[in-house]
Amino acid sequence: MDPLKPDPPAGPEVPSFGDFEGTNAPATGFMGGVHRFENLALTALFLVMMLLPLTDVFSRLSGVSVFPDSLVLVQNLVLVVMMLGGAIAAREGKLLTLSTTSSLLHGLPKKVASVATSAFTGALTAFLVAASAQVVAMDFTSGDIAAAGIPRWALECCLPLGFLAVLLRVLWRSSSDWKVRLLTYGLALALGLAGWMIHAPSGLLIWTMMGVLILSILFGAPIFVALGGAALIMIWNTDVPISSVPVETARMVVSSTIPAIPLFTLTGYLLAEGGASERLLKVFQSLFGSVKGGPAIVTSLVCAFFTALTGGSGVTILALGGLLMPILIAEKYKERDALGLLTSAGSLGMLFPPALPVILYGVVSLTPINKLFLGGFIPGMLLLVLTAWWGMTKGSKEQAAKHPFRWAEAQAALWEAKWELLLPVLVLLFLFVIKTTLVESAALTALYAFLVEVFVYRNLDVRRDLPKAVTECGILVGGVLLILGVSMGFTNYMVDAEIPARMVEWVRGSIHSTWVFLLMVNLLLIVVGSLLEIFAAIVVVVPLLLPMGIAYGVDPVHLGIIFLANMELGFLAPPLGLNLFLSSYRFKKPMTEVYMAVLPMYVILHLMVLLITFVPFLTTWLPGLLDK
Repeated sequence: MDPLKPDPPAGPEVPSFGDFEGTNAPATGFMGGVHRFENLALTALFLVMMLLPLTDVFSRLSGVSVFPDSLVLVQNLVLVVMMLGGAIAAREGKLLTLSTTSSLLHGLPKKVASVATSAFTGALTAFLVAASAQVVAMDFTSGDIAAAGIPRWALECCLPLGFLAVLLRVLWRSSSDWKVRLLTYGLALALGLAGWMIHAPSGLLIWTMMGVLILSILFGAPIFVALGGAALIMIWNTDVPISSVPVETARMVVSSTIPAIPLFTLTGYLLAEGGASERLLKVFQSLFGSVKGGPAIVTSLVCAFFTALTGGSGVTILALGGLLMPILIAEKYKERDALGLLTSAGSLGMLFPPALPVILYGVVSLTPINKLFLGGFIPGMLLLVLTAWWGMTKGSKEQAAKHPFRWAEAQAALWEAKWELLLPVLVLLFLFVIKTTLVESAALTALYAFLVEVFVYRNLDVRRDLPKAVTECGILVGGVLLILGVSMGFTNYMVDAEIPARMVEWVRGSIHSTWVFLLMVNLLLIVVGSLLEIFAAIVVVVPLLLPMGIAYGVDPVHLGIIFLANMELGFLAPPLGLNLFLSSYRFKKPMTEVYMAVLPMYVILHLMVLLITFVPFLTTWLPGLLDK
């Protein structure tokens, strides 16, 4: 393949950052049929989730009640999507992990690490299966109805079944050798039985198991196992039942706002699979390609626009990396500079409408979403301009062939991409003019993307491309929601142990300056952003941060933009920033090379985030205009 030729347009892949030894060869025969059924079932669930909220919009506008329980049913269907998507992610070896350490091993050490990690993952997942079965049994006896006459226990059956599928598939993928697989199954069974039989573990044993968990994370254990396993280990010697973990998982996932996550994510995958990235790239190339340093401007703008539409930094790198990297190389950019620019630009756009993190922050913190978007506009533009400027300075003195500006070309590109360029405007129209709910807006946005890509551009074939796009979307959503759900079990343990209350008390007693507090918040959030997926960070950290901000008199909008800007920076924070792994995966570069490529841009953006933090005017001026 020509290294300077862009990759063919396709939906973004979902990476596996620490894969086990198994193969990714497609299944045939009976198992192939099972896999096709799973993909079609996931597609059907997404379509139902997209259409049901629209009945609420119709009912409100017409005054005719169509489906009173539609939102409640959609909320419960997210639980099914989470477990089915997680099972498919395990099937494909694409459960999100934190580490690529296993790629540094070879031969026997790699096999030993794979078997041990898979067995430990399997044992912890087995406890999640048992805990979920307890939840189903409790709700079976209660007879509670979830929605539309469906018993709650019937929908919750997806929890033990999903975790069981993940368990079996992780163990299966431990090796392609049957003898090694049997060894892994046996070791997982032994670990599970030992944990079940020990009812009063010593403190030494608990901390030993936490050490083993950390080692398994380093060698590729999924993130959801890291969080869920930590919760299970810490409650091992308490009176808290293990069923509390799946109970908190279900409570978090079955909420009024969470359905927006899979629906907005679906929008991004439909756009990516339909070739939206190519059309947007043409728009920005035609407008800015003739400017000196134009490729850096194009890269920054198209990444910011795509991230704002899809709500996911990772989706941007995976979808646009193959298109933008060859363009930068062809324009005489050094490969390391191009890698650093693309990795950094991948997180731009998270402060612009209709970026999902801003909406979720507003929902969790009860901060007006319109004020958050206004507050994030100037900081978002500063980060965008700074990234483009850095990229322009890295352009080669030996300029590639100029691309003269042609109005006819720009007009044609704008006209071709007009339907996708309208999408952010429509989201704001849905939210602030028509006054739809967050989930209804997400459903309308997904439907709009579906209609545009299928019937207007006709680049998305319903039979061939739609199941593929939905399956990849489900894999990502399943992995993210599993992390989000089990993280609440760990958070619940911390709350019961009064860890947050002690932290607040310590901070208030130790820090007396607002500026020192904000500096400490920056340092903490960068670490959090590099360790936690952003949705989990919003759910876990924001409720702890808000009381502190109120105590120090920090404006709620200002605190929100500080949080989100640091989360954006956390994607680039070595050694665990998510964009670093995604870039390593997408461009097939060692992590150390990615670190060195991103470091200059990371330092510059870090200084900009500090400027945003200590100059509140940048975030409070525009929202203040609404109060006048």
